[in-house]
Amino acid sequence: MKKALQLAKKAWGRTNPNPLVGAVIVKNGQVIAEGFHKALGQDHAERDAIKKANQELLGSTLYVNLEPCSHYGRTPPCAEAITKAGIAEVVIAMEDPNPKVSGRGIQMLQEAGIKVTMGVLGEEARKMNEIFIKYITRKEPFVILKVATTLDGKIASYTGDSKWISGEGSRKYVHHIRERVAAIMVGINTVLRDNPLLTARNEAGECKNPIRIIVDSRGRIPDDSRVLDTNGSAGVILATTSKIAEAKEKMLMTRGISVIKADGPDGRVDLVQLMAELSKREIDSVLLEGGGTLNAAALEAGIVDKVMFFIAPKIIGGAKALTPVEGAGREFIKDATVLKDITVHKFAGDLLIEGYIRTV
Repeated sequence: MKKALQLAKKAWGRTNPNPLVGAVIVKNGQVIAEGFHKALGQDHAERDAIKKANQELLGSTLYVNLEPCSHYGRTPPCAEAITKAGIAEVVIAMEDPNPKVSGRGIQMLQEAGIKVTMGVLGEEARKMNEIFIKYITRKEPFVILKVATTLDGKIASYTGDSKWISGEGSRKYVHHIRERVAAIMVGINTVLRDNPLLTARNEAGECKNPIRIIVDSRGRIPDDSRVLDTNGSAGVILATTSKIAEAKEKMLMTRGISVIKADGPDGRVDLVQLMAELSKREIDSVLLEGGGTLNAAALEAGIVDKVMFFIAPKIIGGAKALTPVEGAGREFIKDATVLKDITVHKFAGDLLIEGYIRTV
């Protein structure tokens, strides 16, 4: 099962909104085939492994980290392929969380006389596919709020300088996360201050870039902003309101940029409505790298699932230096947002504190 999970991760960021799935076939104590779901629309892991087997599968055991599908979607049902292959036992890490199909694949296998063992490395499997679980059960994107802050809680100096707070190791890891998610989202202030590209980069050179979302309630984004460059990217979405000028909206659309209007209170973008619109476009996950204003709005709207705080061993001070979560803030400590399931990782001098605001 550990091998199946490793195989699944090879498709990191390329299966959205499908899950990450790996499969291993064993016969007479020997691994005879391996497979994984490589990309949306391609063979599921079980079919990939079955096709790669170079010997008879009768009496073999299949290990897979997610319940084999039982329905026709973009591909035929895997439970059917397993049965036809003559596989005798299937070991599964977790049930399919999709309420429409959960348990049906297991039932099909059992009705065909195949032994089914459940729950092997189930917690690891759920962690790996937390994006898929949220998206398929709630029809909402999984939202990760990422922040790089100094030891004294600043994301930029009082002059606005923020390069670089976190170290190289932390930044490389963030690009790895950018590859995993479907979209990355920032506020207009981040664009005006830093003029970022918001692409993913790694040492191998080949990356899957996320869709770039800019929250800009009045359409203030400059025409020459680097983030508006759609060449070789997965696309750009401007999340705005009815306040955007008609001419600006038309100009953006002629450049291939999608415009979503989500009118919220006080003339701001309604983030809950925005998430619903993103879900309709099969955007299953969003990495929120906004400044303090957008971070505060996202927390207040209740759209954040997971928090990643990179803390650098630096102190810059300054009462006017920017902080990661602004807005009005909580009046009492008892009302603070509390994280669950905390983990701590070290990247050279930086610490990453990771936790969940809500879990599925």
